[in-house]
Amino acid sequence: MARLPYLDKSDLLPEHQDLLARNLNLYRLLAHSPRAARSLNTLARYIRDGSRLDPRLRELAILQVSYMTHSAWGYSHHIRIGREVGLSDDDIRAVADETAGRPSGLEPLAKTVMRAAREMTTGLSVSDRTFASLQQELNDERLTDLMVTIAFYNGLVRLLETMQVDVEEDYLPYLDEFPLPLS
Repeated sequence: MARLPYLDKSDLLPEHQDLLARNLNLYRLLAHSPRAARSLNTLARYIRDGSRLDPRLRELAILQVSYMTHSAWGYSHHIRIGREVGLSDDDIRAVADETAGRPSGLEPLAKTVMRAAREMTTGLSVSDRTFASLQQELNDERLTDLMVTIAFYNGLVRLLETMQVDVEEDYLPYLDEFPLPLS
């Protein structure tokens, strides 16, 4: 159960009701601080709609962060988004396989993106070796967008878990289909 009550549009001043255009628990909780919600949403929208990074690679990185941090909200939401941008079920299962060091059918660049997400999530930064591998495949803009994405989602999952944001009921089946590791 969330640590703060979820707000509805009727709880907000008219100028802030647009924050709840999507009735998701994260937004309903962030609405307690409309300016913070707007700022966070600006970067989230850039990552999703403005970044030049391949959306498939973006979603694999986000899924990797969410999987490693056991963030049910982030993981379930990005399974859905990942499918929307073309991730297959095998791609999604590869998150668990790559985390466990098992072989997967992912191409080398996707594996390196996920390694970067694991390194930043567990060790604060991406190793020189992994960064150099990414530089061979991504231009500077896409590489920067990838690092921003991984860093942003490392922060977001910590916010989600600290505020104990609940997974919405219609996202729960994703967690049954692709379980998170036990804590």
